Amino acid sequence: MLENWVVVPTCLPLVLRRCHSCASERFRTSGRFRVNANHKLIDAWLLALCTTCGETTKLTVLERVNVRSVRPELLDRLHDNDPGLAAELLQDPVVRRRNRIALDWDNAWRLDTDGSDHPDREVIDVSVRFEARIPVRPVRLIAEGCGLSRAEVERLLTEGKIVSTVRLSGKLSGDFAFMLKR
Repeated sequence: MLENWVVVPTCLPLVLRRCHSCASERFRTSGRFRVNANHKLIDAWLLALCTTCGETTKLTVLERVNVRSVRPELLDRLHDNDPGLAAELLQDPVVRRRNRIALDWDNAWRLDTDGSDHPDREVIDVSVRFEARIPVRPVRLIAEGCGLSRAEVERLLTEGKIVSTVRLSGKLSGDFAFMLKR
């Protein structure tokens, strides 16, 4: 029987960027935007606060864009401070590259296993799906989902008792499946 696990974000990740006031490197965003229009051009920023000193930084979303070229639903979401839009924009590689930021997903996600209980089964077939592009070590997910230590999962990997079509070392942020044989 195939089990379905889902990696679910629980909050917005921390933004990793150097603070100009206190040299901290972590900012928290609440999903608030600042929109400024000058004649036919519009700018929009996602606001983030330094976790140490509270200084505000603006992450550029739109810069000197003609208002008519912006989709009306995007403008509405910006004006409504849509937290879902903030999550989408933080995931966008173009926005991250333009603002020279990285994301810290520690303590910002959880693993839903649908309460599946499998300590006595010989073979466990699992499909892992990500609701957002959250980079997580598969070893950590397998350990958490199966109630094992990470060292035990590493041992099972080296013995060939955990198999997958993707490499399970390093971090993954996309869907994958694996089989655990006891």
